[in-house]
Amino acid sequence: MTEFTVATWNINSVRLRLPLVLDLLEAYRPDVLCLQETKCPNGSFPGSELRKRGYGHIEIHGQKGYHGVAIISKLPLSDVQRKDFCEKGDTRHISAVVNSGGRSIRLHNFYVPAGGDEPDPAVNPKFAHKLGFLDEMKALHAEAERKDGVSSILVGDLNIAPLETDVWSHKQLLRVVSHTPVETEGLNEVQERGAWVDLVRQHVPPEEKLFTWWSYRARDWDLADKGRRLDHIWSSADLSPALRDVTVLREARGWERPSDHVPVFAHFRF
Repeated sequence: MTEFTVATWNINSVRLRLPLVLDLLEAYRPDVLCLQETKCPNGSFPGSELRKRGYGHIEIHGQKGYHGVAIISKLPLSDVQRKDFCEKGDTRHISAVVNSGGRSIRLHNFYVPAGGDEPDPAVNPKFAHKLGFLDEMKALHAEAERKDGVSSILVGDLNIAPLETDVWSHKQLLRVVSHTPVETEGLNEVQERGAWVDLVRQHVPPEEKLFTWWSYRARDWDLADKGRRLDHIWSSADLSPALRDVTVLREARGWERPSDHVPVFAHFRF
């Protein structure tokens, strides 16, 4: 049997929060860590520090000051792909194949646009971009590479909390970007069309409230607990039985100079 752990984390600037990344890798040792919002051009990515910790395989897709995604792995990565969704030139996607326990798995790492403040694509180009991004994601099918024996995992900050229990107040957030019906229906369609399994909700019952993001604006984020589940881990159906555990590292929101998102881990046994 082989243990395999993948983690996802919107780091909100990898250079600013590199000490937190290094501490996480040292303490939890995931096989693969997928970062979003690295805010770092490729030439400035702090790869040498990560390699010193045993993560010798790093693939990045970054730009100065905005967006950016990275896959950091103890295991070799191959067939790396970077897709430009909506032809915006944003660095919001990277994928690669990793091999563990005799399985080949394509890892997709996404940073979906946040969408701005006004949930109306007619007046808010950022929201229109988000909806267009979701439309293009609907073409991504979990079983697309199964003919070659490759399973799939999709992770990232998808910037949508789809379930009523993914937000602190369903009623109060229905017109707030990240939980509006057009967004949640769009994300559900991405999942359904692509035959993706929501591994986090496979492990944590949908009736239970679960958050991965808490606003910086909260005076006491922990006490108020006005969170949202914006960070997701999905897989192709064949990996679902191998899931052993999911960890949402809530305490990371209270670390010094934290991201407003926390790491989420999926643990497999093949």
